[in-house]
Amino acid sequence: MPTTSMGLQGFISPHWGMQLLCISVLVLMFSSPSMAQENDTDEVKCTPGLLFPVWMPQENLSGGDRFARATVYFVCMIYLFIGVSIVSDTFMGSIEMITSQEKEVKVKKPNGETQIIVVQVWNETVANLTLMALGSSAPEIMLSVIEIYGKNFEAGDLGPGTIVGSAAFNLFMIISICVYVIPEGEVRYIKHLRVFFITAFFSIFAYLWLYLILAQISVGIVEFWEAFITLLFFPLCVGLAYMADKRLFFYKYMSKEYRMGKRGVIIEVEAGDVEMAKKDDGGPLYDEGVDETVREFEKHRREYMQVISELRKKHPEMEMVHLENKAREEIINRGPKSRAFYRVQATRKMTGGGNIMKKAIEDVKEEVKEEGPVKDMSIISISFDPGHYTVMENVGTFDVTVAREGGDPNATVLVDYKTEDGTANAGGDYVAAEGTLVFLPGETSKTFKLEVIDDDAFEEDEHYYVRLSNLRLGSPDGSAANGDSAKGPVKMELAAPFVCTIMILDDDHGGIFSVGEKDIETVETIGMYEMKITRWSGARGRVTVPYHTEDGTAKAGKDYEHVEGELLFENNETDKYIEIPIMEEDSYEKDVLFYLEIGDPVSAGGFEFEAKPGDDMTEDEKIALLGKPKLGTDTRAQIRIKENKEYKNMVDKLVKKANASVLVGSSSWRDQFIDAITVQAGDDDDEEEELEDGQEPEEKLPSCTDYFMHFLTVFWKVLFAFVPPTNILKGYPCFVISIIGIGLVTAVIGDVASHFGCTIYLKDSVNAIMFVALGTSVPDTFASKVAAQQDPYADASVGNVTGSNAVNVFLGIGIAWTMAAVYHNSNDRDFEVEPGNLAFSVTLFCVEAFAAIALMMIRRHPSIGGELGGPRIPKILTSAFLAFLWFFYVFMSTLEAYKIIPSI
Repeated sequence: MPTTSMGLQGFISPHWGMQLLCISVLVLMFSSPSMAQENDTDEVKCTPGLLFPVWMPQENLSGGDRFARATVYFVCMIYLFIGVSIVSDTFMGSIEMITSQEKEVKVKKPNGETQIIVVQVWNETVANLTLMALGSSAPEIMLSVIEIYGKNFEAGDLGPGTIVGSAAFNLFMIISICVYVIPEGEVRYIKHLRVFFITAFFSIFAYLWLYLILAQISVGIVEFWEAFITLLFFPLCVGLAYMADKRLFFYKYMSKEYRMGKRGVIIEVEAGDVEMAKKDDGGPLYDEGVDETVREFEKHRREYMQVISELRKKHPEMEMVHLENKAREEIINRGPKSRAFYRVQATRKMTGGGNIMKKAIEDVKEEVKEEGPVKDMSIISISFDPGHYTVMENVGTFDVTVAREGGDPNATVLVDYKTEDGTANAGGDYVAAEGTLVFLPGETSKTFKLEVIDDDAFEEDEHYYVRLSNLRLGSPDGSAANGDSAKGPVKMELAAPFVCTIMILDDDHGGIFSVGEKDIETVETIGMYEMKITRWSGARGRVTVPYHTEDGTAKAGKDYEHVEGELLFENNETDKYIEIPIMEEDSYEKDVLFYLEIGDPVSAGGFEFEAKPGDDMTEDEKIALLGKPKLGTDTRAQIRIKENKEYKNMVDKLVKKANASVLVGSSSWRDQFIDAITVQAGDDDDEEEELEDGQEPEEKLPSCTDYFMHFLTVFWKVLFAFVPPTNILKGYPCFVISIIGIGLVTAVIGDVASHFGCTIYLKDSVNAIMFVALGTSVPDTFASKVAAQQDPYADASVGNVTGSNAVNVFLGIGIAWTMAAVYHNSNDRDFEVEPGNLAFSVTLFCVEAFAAIALMMIRRHPSIGGELGGPRIPKILTSAFLAFLWFFYVFMSTLEAYKIIPSI
C-alpha cells in the first residue's frame, strides 16, 4: 500500500486517544505559563465546575504538577468521550425505533383492486435533519446548553467553540477521509441533490448569521429576537428541505426526469429510478399523484425482487428456505442503512462490541430455522409408491411397489393387498390378485406382481384398483403378532395413497390425442415448462402430432418463447412433452396467458389398413378404420403465467421485516446486559468467502485489541444497559433516559475540559476546537467512513455533515442563547457575548466552507463523476486540500485566540 494511504489509514484507526495525547503534548510545549502571562495580566486560576470540583491546591504549582494534572484530566476526557459516545448510540437506537414507525396505506392497483401496504411514518429527510441530527450532535448541543446554565447564563467559549470546531472538523476532515477511502476507480455522488443544496446553504448561513449578530447588528450583545430567530431557522431549514425532497412549490420546476404514465400523462421519476422505469409496465411506483412514501415502498420491493433473482440465478438448485435465508442476509448487507446504524456500528467496533450486522444475520438464520412444519417420524406409515400405473394391454406382468417410512426400523410389519374391479373386470381384462406383504426389520419397500390379459378386440381404456388393508405388527419370523413391542405400543398408519389405480391402454387403436390439461397455471420462475400431450384409448403405430403456441395477454419474446413443430409418438408410446421456455421478469403480481394448440395426428408408418368405402368393408376393416389416430375434444390448452407464490411471499416477508430498527435496537434488558459483558470480534470487514448451501462461516475470535477496548469500556456498557430497551413503548422511554445520560456525561466533560485547559493555560476557545470538538466528532468520523464505503451514494456521509452543522448552530446556540437572553431580559440586563475569537472562527469557517462545498460541486463534472472517490490524482488532491483547510482553521484560530494576529 502506498505511504499516503498508510498514513491516512493510521489517522483514522481506532486508537485515536494516542493522537489526541500527542497533540496535547505539542500544546503543552507552546502554551507555557509565560505565554499566558504575556497575554493576561493575572495568572489563570481554575474555578469549580457545575458537577466536577476543582483540583486543590491552585497556588504555587510546579510545571511537573501541572503536567501530571493535565495528564489525568486528559485521560478522563478520553474516557468520558467514550462514555458519551456509548450512551449517544443508545440514544440513536431509540431514534431509529421512533423514526422507523410504520403505517398502513391503501393503494389502488391498475386493475381497480385495493392493496394495503406498510410505509414509514417519518419522511427520511425530516428524520435526518431532526432526530437523527439531534442524535449525532447531542453532546455538542448539550454542552452548549449546560455551559450557559453552569455559568449563570453568562456566555462561555467552550460550548460555542465546540460547535464551530466540530463543524470545521466534520466538513473538512470527515469529508477528506470519505473522499480518500473510496476504492480505486469508484465514485459516490449525492443522490438527493436538492436537499443537499438546502442543507449546504444553511450550514454556511448559520455561521454567517452568528457573525452578523455578534459583530454587525448588535456588537457584543445578543438580543432576544436574534437568539429566537436563530432557533427558528431550524424548522425553516427542515421545512425547505422537506419541500425540496417532495418537489413542492417552486422546487417542482427544478431539473428532473420524466416518463409517460399509464394514462398517457407525463409524470415525474427520480433520477435513480429511470433505468427501472424502462423495465416496468406501470404500477404504484410510477402512477401520478401517488405519495412519495408509497413510491419508496414499491422501489424497495423491486430491489428485493432483484436480490432474489440474482441469488436464484447464482444458486439455481438451492432450496427455498436457504434462498430466503441468503436473500435476507444480502438485503441486510446491501440494503439502505440509516445514519444511526453507521454511528452505532462504528462505536461498537471500537469498543469490542462486535459487528451488529453479524448479530442481525444470526437472528435471521435462527428465525428461518424455526419456520416450517415438522413431520412426525415416530409413526410407521405404509403407502403405494407411486399411486398410479399406466400400462399397455400387452404388458403381461408388471411390478407394483409399496413403501414404508418412519417409526422403529427394527419392527416387522405386515399389510394385505387385494385387487378391485373398476371399468376393467377380473378374468377378462386382468388377473385378480391378493396377498400379504411382510416388511422385515430394515426393509423400506416391497413389490408384488400384477398381470394384464391381452386380446385383439378394440376397446376403450380401462382401469382397476389395488387396495392396502389390515396393517399390523409382525413377529421376527414374519408371522402376525400383537400390537405391542418390548418398547411399548407401536404407532402405525396407512398413508395416502393406500389405493393404487391401474390404467390399461388398448394397443389395438392408433390412439386419441389431447392436451394433458386445458387450463394450466405456472410461475414465471419455472424456466422451462413441459406441456404434456397424452395418447389414450390405444397406442398402436408411429404417429406425428403438429403443435404451435399463440399469444394472449402474454406476448412471445417477452413472457415466453414461441414454439412450433411436430411430436413423434412411437408405437406403444402414450405421453410426450413439449418444452416451452418461460421468460423471467420477477414481476410481483404477474398474471398473463397464452395458448398451445395441437393439430390432426398423422400416421407415420406401420399398422395401416386400407378400408373400402360403403358396406363392402369386412369386420377387420371396420375395426381398422375405427382404430385410426384422431384428435380428442381437448386440443387447446390455456397457459397462465403468474408470480411464484413462494417468491411473492418471500418478497412480502422481506419487505415486512426490512425495518432498519432491528439492526440497532434492543428487545430486552437481558439482551442489553449480555451484549454489555460479551466480547466480540470487531474487525469483520474482510470479504466473505463463498460458502456452500447450508455451510456456516468460521466464527472470528476477538483480538487482543477487542479485549482491551471491551474491558476499558465495560463500565459504560453496563451502566447504560440499565436504559430501557428500544422495543418498550416504541422507543420513547429509551429516548428520554438516554438523553438525560448524555446531559450528565456532557456536563462532566465540560467541567473536566475546562479544568484541563485551565491547568495548561489553554484557552477554552482553543480547547474547544482542538480537543472537545475532536473528541465528540470521532464516532461520526468512523460512521461516515463506513457509510462512504458501503453506501452506493454519498448522502449518508457528505449530505448528513452539512445538515448536522446547521442543526448544531440552530439548536445548540439557538436554545442556549435564547435561554440566556430571556434570563437577562427578565433582570433588565443585556446578554453580552464578546465577538472576539468566536467571530473570527466563524468568519474563517464560512470562507473555507464555501470553498469546500464549491470543490464538491466541481467534482460532479463527468471527468470525476461524484463528490467522493474518482481518479487517483484528483482524489488525493481533494483529500489533501480539505485536510489542509482544517489544519489552517485550527492554526489561525489559535493564533487569534492568543492575540498573535488581530481579531475582527
